[in-house]
Amino acid sequence: MGSGDVALSPAPSSSPTVPTSSTERVSPTAQVIRGDDRLLVRPPSAWWFGTVPMMFLALFFVWPLLNVLVRGFSADGRSALTSMTTWHVVAFTLEQAVLSTTLTVVIGLPASYALYRLHFRGRRWLLALITVPFVLPTVVVGAAFRGVLPPSWLGTLGAIVLAHIFFNLAVVVRLVGSHWAQVDERYAQAARTLGAAPYDVWRTITWPLLRSAVLAATSLVFLFTFTSFGVVLILGGPTSSTLEVEIYRRAVSLFDLPGAAALCLLQIVAVLVVLVASGRTQRIRGVRHRIRRSATVVPRSGAERILVGATVILGVLVALPLLALLVSSLRVGDRWGLDWWCAVSVSGPTSRDVSAWESISTSLTYAVPAVVVSVGIGGLAACAVAYTRRGHELLDSALMLPLGTSAVTLGLGLLITSARGPVDLRGSWLIVPIGQALVAMPLVLRTVLPVLRALDPRLRDAAALLGAPPWVAWRTVDLPILSRALGVSAGLAVSVSLGEFGATSFLARAGSPTMPIHIAHLLERPGESNVGQAAALSIILLVLTASAAAVAERLSWNREATT
Repeated sequence: MGSGDVALSPAPSSSPTVPTSSTERVSPTAQVIRGDDRLLVRPPSAWWFGTVPMMFLALFFVWPLLNVLVRGFSADGRSALTSMTTWHVVAFTLEQAVLSTTLTVVIGLPASYALYRLHFRGRRWLLALITVPFVLPTVVVGAAFRGVLPPSWLGTLGAIVLAHIFFNLAVVVRLVGSHWAQVDERYAQAARTLGAAPYDVWRTITWPLLRSAVLAATSLVFLFTFTSFGVVLILGGPTSSTLEVEIYRRAVSLFDLPGAAALCLLQIVAVLVVLVASGRTQRIRGVRHRIRRSATVVPRSGAERILVGATVILGVLVALPLLALLVSSLRVGDRWGLDWWCAVSVSGPTSRDVSAWESISTSLTYAVPAVVVSVGIGGLAACAVAYTRRGHELLDSALMLPLGTSAVTLGLGLLITSARGPVDLRGSWLIVPIGQALVAMPLVLRTVLPVLRALDPRLRDAAALLGAPPWVAWRTVDLPILSRALGVSAGLAVSVSLGEFGATSFLARAGSPTMPIHIAHLLERPGESNVGQAAALSIILLVLTASAAAVAERLSWNREATT
């Protein structure tokens, strides 16, 4: 039975008898199929939902990406691939990504155990605190670390690695911890009963059961650090440039579009290799086991108490950059004041310098159409995948492609394509929300799709048996539940749009910067005033994105309670 099929148990004897023929008309447009003692009702055709998302991706993702590939294979692009500078950048990109990923996983595994398997006061608050950095815009993370690190650290590998650990720790804790909480503790208890030492229990029982989750978290962290842009741009230096930063430098500063496209090609190949290797490894190394959520226990041994204390210290360290950001916004010379908060409403000395409040207005202006497009396209895409009878996995993978492509590559592709069509967006502000919608749409799809797949199909069957056509059944059964999921995804899309920096840095006009771009411009200039204004604007951006994420989380709680 395909994913779009739905089932209903046979009606009781008091209900109208369902004929035993292969097909029957319940209403002029609702087709009911009988087989295997279950009544199957087809939802509306997936083509109605999938046409618009596929056209959107073809026009604003596939076509721009092909233009990038064509530029990368040109003679000028190939010359960039033979440059020693390019391969030094590639080597540094791999070095910082491997080091950042390794340390994030090493720190995250003990924290995952403490936060998901041990019970102590403040555990939920500590988990929320460690999760906060992941929803922050990258420029805010960069600005926060500029305020907490010594000046001698700026531009070094250590600064970049620390910021990446801060940003990606939540990925390991959430993915591995939620999986660890569902590992049946009786496996380990049986091994200990047979005389296994703690290390043997970990090696033979715990690690094989956690391996797939750890590999998934490792691959995600590696991709996030390998394609990191905002953090490296703000904290890096001349000798610490990654592929993302080099693409931006060649395209914006040197106007070397073929060279930038060639580097995009390198990055796409590297990302595909990581995704394929990760998927294959997880399939081979995965272990099937019984899922049974184990209750948290009070720390009993000295090692567990030390682990809890270390996790609390880790939470304090996570909070330090955010506190340093607040201090930077309030510290004026040798006194405290709101001078930098008042200065954010004042324009700069040149006509191209706008006030921070204008950048806030610009970000909100871009966010509205970006959210409408991403939620609309993502919702239609989720319906298409959920209702497709055959090939739904292939369709799902195709619609998720923008998530596997860096935002810098997306922005460069749209920049190149906007000058030659098929849709001429030169000088149009709409290109910015389109780029932001491309980044947010896969997240909307991932938020809405599980809700549609969890829908009880018997509800749609009941509507069809009462004579409702497929579209009426969809409107009365699927749409109310879908609307709540779309509300959750809208909150996430707002957060993504406000904090998006990679694609927007290519697409936004010089006189209309968004908040992340304005923060980056302020940090590029020397002077205490610029740093203080950047800190104040970062806190405003932090509050806006965190509020949007909190609203989305609250809506998800309400949705689960209603379900």
